[in-house]
Amino acid sequence: MTKPSRQKLYTEQDRDNIRWFWRNYLKDKTPKLFLVLGMILIQGLVYQQFLSMTESGLRVIFESGQARDLAMVCVVVFFLFAVRGLMSYLVPLVAVRVTNQAVYEMRRDLIGHLMALDLAYFERTKSGEIIQRLVTQTQSLGMFVGMASANALRDAVTVVIVSGYLIWKNPILFATAVVVLPFIIWVMNYVSDRVKTAQGEAETALGNYMNGIEETVNGMRTVKIASQEQVEADRLMTGTGAIRDLMNRVQITQALVMPSIDLSSAFVYVLVIGGGGYMVLSPDFDVDGAGIITFLLGMVMVFDPARLLAQFFGTVQSNLVLLDRIRNLYRETPTIKDTEGATADFDTAADITLDNVHFAYDPEQPLFKGLSMTFGGGKVSAIVGATGSGKTTILSLLSRLYDVEGGEIRFGDTPLRELQVAALRGAFSVVAQDIVIFNASIWDNIRYVNPEASEDQIWQAAEDAEIADLIRQRGGAPVGPKGAQLSGGQKQRIAIARAFLRDAPILLLDEATSALDQATEERIKSALDRLTKGKTTIVVAHRLSSISDADRIFVLEAGQLVEQGQHEALLAENGLYAQLYKAQKKGYDGG
Repeated sequence: MTKPSRQKLYTEQDRDNIRWFWRNYLKDKTPKLFLVLGMILIQGLVYQQFLSMTESGLRVIFESGQARDLAMVCVVVFFLFAVRGLMSYLVPLVAVRVTNQAVYEMRRDLIGHLMALDLAYFERTKSGEIIQRLVTQTQSLGMFVGMASANALRDAVTVVIVSGYLIWKNPILFATAVVVLPFIIWVMNYVSDRVKTAQGEAETALGNYMNGIEETVNGMRTVKIASQEQVEADRLMTGTGAIRDLMNRVQITQALVMPSIDLSSAFVYVLVIGGGGYMVLSPDFDVDGAGIITFLLGMVMVFDPARLLAQFFGTVQSNLVLLDRIRNLYRETPTIKDTEGATADFDTAADITLDNVHFAYDPEQPLFKGLSMTFGGGKVSAIVGATGSGKTTILSLLSRLYDVEGGEIRFGDTPLRELQVAALRGAFSVVAQDIVIFNASIWDNIRYVNPEASEDQIWQAAEDAEIADLIRQRGGAPVGPKGAQLSGGQKQRIAIARAFLRDAPILLLDEATSALDQATEERIKSALDRLTKGKTTIVVAHRLSSISDADRIFVLEAGQLVEQGQHEALLAENGLYAQLYKAQKKGYDGG
């Protein structure tokens, strides 16, 4: 059986991630970090002075000195520890503020980067994974960089300063005491190697677990109707068990550190007591009892922070995993962005042309292979076809949520790629199937697309979309997560009200009335007519009766344009459109 290769303790990727974090979030805070370092150095010097004063106090006692001298030693020791106590308060105070600001800036940058990523990223990435990076991983990393690192630096400074003092006092005894150092280093390497692997697996399992919770909560209606509560509970408990087992591996491995340090400490204390006692008893060494007691106390001061320092290095690998996971988000780069020299000026009333367009979600299954069609400027065009024929994809390509892989889309004579993305999307109002409703009032949900709109404008949009009465009934009450307290028709009327309020020159209606009953659809048909007047309107419709008066109807089948024309002409051709229309009419008439 081949033994798995051992990972490097700090890979080049780890070092690069640390440099990235320092450069972007800590470097500008250097003055405050130096302040923290200065206060930590004071803490270390206090311990060194405490040892010196302790030795002086012991000599006063052993050599029958004056009580006044002993009192003075006690006063100085108390003052030293008061200084250390003050530093112990100020260090975390400053360190936490620095790291909280760093976490804030990192989240700000993550959110900004996230908003710039392509739609395709969100379609392939679990939302639980994104939430985990933005919330738990950044917070855990901040706590580590702040309190944990400040405490570790304090412990390291204490070890160095006190060790230096002990070496100065008795280099032979100190050299004897550090014989266990290679063993401690070996234990730390062993633990770090295994912690890093287990932590990576634990983070992946936690991301999957959070995603599972979100899926269960979002799908609770289906879960309840299908009586699958136990199935979902079992699924979540399986994830809970996996996280438990992985965290057990991490913590059991880390638990090896402390007993190893304790056994090493015991070995060292025996050496110091035995070797130091021999030095006191032997006339060959200039060592007295006060010196040995002080040295032993100094070793306690070294090993206690050394224990904490060992624990810190055990968690470094875990946090390097977190840092790499967070930075991975930055390695995702948007492909849909402004080209060099892109313009914001284009004729929004011009014809929109798809010229020999090729596009595929999956390279193995191309959707469009040379699709060409023209939507008349200022006119109503409709796209119909079976599910999966590419109707909604055309709207996504027009608004550049995806880029075409071949061919070209033009607004008048201006190619789509030569337009600034913000200016292009600012020219659209969209009423889509997947309506985003926030847990706020209906009023706020409408205002979302135009925060600067006046009250009169919002009321007019609500009246036009036939939802003003519902606003009066509900007032400022939130509509629940994802609009859970609203019907499908009410959600779509919010989307239509948004389109009225945005009042963009190009209107995209993607199944805009699919959730409306026939009576409501008739009520707002006149409003939709007003909304589309003078605008270039592209309608994706399943209910063919709703687009019978369109200026041009395009019929798609499996990504190919098979028919186009006006309603009556297409019926006369008796092709696919006529078949779809007759099948729907029969379905409605037959109930």
